[in-house]
Amino acid sequence: MINSLKVGLVQHSNTEDLDSNLEKSSQGILKAAAKNAQLIILQELHRSLYFCQTEDFSSFNLAETIPGHSTQILGQLARELGVVIVASLFEKRAIGLYHNTAVVLDKDGKIAGKYRKMHIPNDPGFCEKFYFTPGDLGFEPINTSVGLLGVMVCWDQWFPEAARLMAMKGAQILIYPTAIGWDSRDSQNEQIKQKEAWIIAQRAHAIYNGIPVISCNRVGYEANTNGKTEGILFWGNSFIAGSQGEILAHASEDQEEVVTATIDLQHSETVRCIWPYLRDRRIDHYQDLLKIYRD
Repeated sequence: MINSLKVGLVQHSNTEDLDSNLEKSSQGILKAAAKNAQLIILQELHRSLYFCQTEDFSSFNLAETIPGHSTQILGQLARELGVVIVASLFEKRAIGLYHNTAVVLDKDGKIAGKYRKMHIPNDPGFCEKFYFTPGDLGFEPINTSVGLLGVMVCWDQWFPEAARLMAMKGAQILIYPTAIGWDSRDSQNEQIKQKEAWIIAQRAHAIYNGIPVISCNRVGYEANTNGKTEGILFWGNSFIAGSQGEILAHASEDQEEVVTATIDLQHSETVRCIWPYLRDRRIDHYQDLLKIYRD
């Protein structure tokens, strides 16, 4: 069992140039590896602009198969550098069937597993239900050479049930590639509240499950081409938190950055002994969690 692990996050802005975006992600991976990162996380849908701001049938052309072009390039990088990479892709599973998918490439360059986003949002500027079929792989940790990774995607961050299920199945780390930001029409006070809620919610996942949490967000402004919203200013703030929710590394809200930190995986066992939440769960009284709402 690995006791400690150096983790790297690649936070960057995006353009319409797919190859340029992939190159930017690849350069970030190289920088993280140069800092001795063994596990490197890319942001949600890192190959393109966040196309989900609008409902546009032409955007389905951005989808790719897994395995495919991106996994081939990233797999080669993983193999050459001896690192594990978590990448978020627009997966074309079949004609007319698409997913928002995180794929994990192990040190040998092979696909260790993938996770298809389970919770799909549909809000102004986040029209994901138009594009993505809800995931069908469940909340299953992915076994890699650096441990069991509980990989989820963005909107999944707001659901404690998902984090708990990953932890109960042995995940040693919770990982969230993300694309979240502000509507410029919101007041500064509202923007602060949204960002802080996002950080607090994920740090809470670390605390009540006793395992580290990694969240990698994109940064920069992306316009909405249909004019129905003012576009999204992605707020960055990628971070790495330890198993008590403590911040180990935190990126800015407006800069492209590669941040790294060493997480103590052995400390999770100590934390769970001090705060034995799994021991004290009252599963005999949780039946109503299977209902949409208790009237």
